[in-house]
Amino acid sequence: MGDVHGGCCPPMDLFRSEPMQLVQLIIPMESAHLTISYLGDLGLLQFKDLNSEKSPFQRTYASQIKKCGEMARKLRFFKDQMLKAGFSPSIKSVARTDIDVDDLEVKLGELEAELIEMNANGEKLQRSYNELVEYKLVLQRAVEFFASAQHSATAQQREMESRQMGEESIETPLLQEQETSTDLSKQVKLGFTTGLVPKEKSMAFERILFRATRGNVLLKQVPVEEPVTDPVSGEKMEKNVFVVFYSGERIKNKILKICEAFGANRYPFAEDLGKQALIITEVSGRILELKTTTDAGLLHRDNLLRTIGDQFEQWNLKVKKEKSIYHTLNMLSLDVTKKCLVAEGWSPVFSTKQIQEALQRAAFDSNSQVGAIFQVLQTRELPPTYFRTNKFTSAFQEIVDAYGVAKYQEANPGVYTIVTFPFLFAVMFGDWGHGICLLLATLFFIVREKKLSSQKLGDITEMTFGGRYVILMMSLFSIYTGLVYNEFFSVPFELFGRSAYACRDLSCRDASTVGLIKVRDAYPFGVDPAWHGSRSELPFLNSLKMKMSILLGVAQMNLGIILSYFNATFFGNSLNIWFQFIPQIIFLNSLFGYLSLLIIVKWCTGSQADLYHVMIYMFLSPTDELGENQLFPGQKTVQLVLLLLALVSVPWMLLPKPFLLKKQHENRHQGQLYAPVQSTDDTLHSEENHDSHGHGHEEFEFSEVFVHQLIHTIEFVLGAVSNTASYLRLWALSLAHSELSVVFYEKVLLLAWGFNNIIILIVGIIVFIFATVGVLLIMETLSAFLHALRLHWVEFQNKFYEGDGYKFYPFSFAVLNDEDD
Repeated sequence: MGDVHGGCCPPMDLFRSEPMQLVQLIIPMESAHLTISYLGDLGLLQFKDLNSEKSPFQRTYASQIKKCGEMARKLRFFKDQMLKAGFSPSIKSVARTDIDVDDLEVKLGELEAELIEMNANGEKLQRSYNELVEYKLVLQRAVEFFASAQHSATAQQREMESRQMGEESIETPLLQEQETSTDLSKQVKLGFTTGLVPKEKSMAFERILFRATRGNVLLKQVPVEEPVTDPVSGEKMEKNVFVVFYSGERIKNKILKICEAFGANRYPFAEDLGKQALIITEVSGRILELKTTTDAGLLHRDNLLRTIGDQFEQWNLKVKKEKSIYHTLNMLSLDVTKKCLVAEGWSPVFSTKQIQEALQRAAFDSNSQVGAIFQVLQTRELPPTYFRTNKFTSAFQEIVDAYGVAKYQEANPGVYTIVTFPFLFAVMFGDWGHGICLLLATLFFIVREKKLSSQKLGDITEMTFGGRYVILMMSLFSIYTGLVYNEFFSVPFELFGRSAYACRDLSCRDASTVGLIKVRDAYPFGVDPAWHGSRSELPFLNSLKMKMSILLGVAQMNLGIILSYFNATFFGNSLNIWFQFIPQIIFLNSLFGYLSLLIIVKWCTGSQADLYHVMIYMFLSPTDELGENQLFPGQKTVQLVLLLLALVSVPWMLLPKPFLLKKQHENRHQGQLYAPVQSTDDTLHSEENHDSHGHGHEEFEFSEVFVHQLIHTIEFVLGAVSNTASYLRLWALSLAHSELSVVFYEKVLLLAWGFNNIIILIVGIIVFIFATVGVLLIMETLSAFLHALRLHWVEFQNKFYEGDGYKFYPFSFAVLNDEDD
C-alpha cells in the first residue's frame, strides 16, 4: 500500500495522511501541453488556480476549451444517433493510435455534416414514403366509395326506368319531360376534397364542417384498419379517410382552412376511372422505389455509425483529456517574458521523483531546449489530506470521510474503523445463520467484481457493490458474535461440546423453568444452549448484553481520548496533553471506567451486589457504608478518591488552557518566545483554526476562547454520560434482532410444521424466508449499520477527530472514464 521505508516495521499509511508539499513548476510554452498530459497520466499533483480573478473567457486557452467543447458536442450527437439506431458504442479495445486534435476536429466535422445530410435526406424520403402510403389509402378507399355510389345510382336509375315503363298514366311522361328539362337548366357541378384526418379528431372535424357551412356539405368517412405513420409528426396514429362534397368557392376555402386546423392531410383524386387505376399503379411503383432507396440509405447510415462506434471511446477519451489539459493550463500563470508557464500545486512527498521524471520525459519528447524547473515552496497554508487506500480500505475510509475529511496528518479513525465498525455492527446482528446469508451475498459481489466494476449498476446495487468488503467484514464478525450468542436463526446448537446443564428428572417436565442442574464444566465457548427457552433466558441475556455494551463503549471512548494524546504529541501541543487529555481520561475512568471494573469484578466473583445502587449512592451519599453491595475491600475509599478526581478534572479542563493561550499570545508578540516553525505554527494553526475559526494570528479574543473552552468542557462532561448510555443501543438492537428471529421461527415455521399439512408447510416456509430476508437481512442490517455509524461518528470520533480538512484531488486522467458529460 505504501512505499518501502527503512526500519524494522512497515509504515502505517492510513494512521496519518501522506506528507504533502507545495511545489512550483516553471514550464516552457512549447512543452506545456505534453507536460500536463504526462502529469495527468501520473495523477499525483493537485494544481492551484493562479488565475482565479479572471473569468473563463479571459484565460489563455479559452478558445481551445471551446473547440474541445464543440468536439464533445459532436460526439454526444453521434452517441445519441447510435442509441436511436439501436446499438451502443463499442467498448472493445481498439489499437491505440496517437490522434492529432486538429485532424480529429476536421474528421468529426466531416462526419457530423455527412450524418446530418443523411438524416435530412432520410427524413425527406421517409416523409415522401409516408405521404404516398396515405395517398394510396385515400385512392383505394375513395375508389371504393365512388364505385359503390355509382353502383347505387345506376340501380336507382334502373328502378325508376322500370317503374316508368309499368305506369300508363297520361300525366307521367309530361311531368318527366318537364323535370328533365328543369334539371338540365339548373344542374350544379359539385366539388369534392379527399384526405385523412386523425380518428380522435373525426367527430369534432365533422361537427365544425357542418357548422361552418351550415350543413351545405356532404361528408363521408371510412376508418383505416391499421395505424398510419403521419408524414408531418412521424408518429403512428389511427386515421379516417374522408370525402367532402361541396358547392361554391367560399365553402371550399372554409373546408381547406378547417382541414389545415385539424391536421388533415388532403390528397388529389381524379373522377375518371381510367386515371384512378393509372394513379394507383404509379403510386404503388413509387412506394416500392422509395422503400428500396430508404432501406439503402438506412443501411449506409448504420454502417457509418458502426464505423464511428468502433472508434468512439478512443475519440471521446482523447477529447476529454484535451479539455482537461487545457482547463488545467488555464490555471497556470504566464511569467513576465510570456515564454513560460508557472504552476503551483500540492503533491505527496513520495511522488517528487516521479514528477521530476515526468517533467524530463515531457521536455525530451517535445524537443524543448529548456527543461521544466521543479522546486518546493515553503508555506503556512494547510495542505490537503491524502490517504493511499486500496479496494479493501477505501470503503472504510469513505465512512469516515462522510463525517468530515481528516485535518492534515491528524490521527485517522479509518484505521480502527476497519475492525470496530463491523464488530459493533455484529454485536447488534449476532446470528451466525444470518451472518452466513450476508457472507454468501457479498461473496457474489466479490467473485464477480471485475465484471460488475465495468458495468453500469443501479443506485442501490452500486452502493452495495462499493461497500462489498465492509459487508464481508460485517458478515464474518456476525458469524463470530452469533457463535458467542449461540444463535442460528434463533436456534441454539451444541457446537463446542455438551451443555453444562441437565434435567433434574428423566421426564424433563419442568426443563424450561426450574428443572435444570449443573452436571459438568461450563460450556467452552459462548452462551450455553440450555439458556435458550428457559424462564431465566431473557433476564440473563439482558444482563449480559447490557454490561457488555457498557464495557465496549467505555473501551472505545478511551481509545478516542488516547488518540487525542497522539494528535497532541504529533502536533507538539503540550497544552492539549496536560489540560485536555489527562483530565478527560481521569473523568471518564473515574466514573465509567470504575463501573466497567465493577462489572468485571462482579462477573469474576459471582457477587449479588446491585451496581445501580453503588453508582447512584456514590454521588448521593459517598460516605455511607456499602453493606452487601461491597465488592472488594477498601471500595468506599476508592470511590471517594475517584469522585474527588472527577470533580477536580472539570475545572482542570476549563480554566488553565484559556489563560495559558493568552500568555503564549502575549509572549509571542513581545518577541520573547521563538520556536521552530514546524511545531509552533502547527500548534497555533490547530488552536486558532479551532477556536477562532480563522480570525488570524494578530487578534486574540480571550472571551471567545474561554467560551469555546467552556462549551467543550460542558460537552465532554455531559457527553461522557450520554455517550455511555448511547452504547446501550448495542444491547437493545441485539435483543430486538434475537426476539424477531424467535418470533419468525416459532410463530411461522414451527406453527406451520404443527398442522401436518404439506400446503400449509410450504406457505409457512415461504413466509419465513420472505420475513427473514425482508426484515432481518435487509431492514435489520440497515438499522444496525446506521446505529454503528452513529456510534463511530458521535461517540468515538468526537473525542479526538476534528475532520475539518479538505481532500486531495489530483489532476488525473484515471477519473475521466467515470465522468459523464
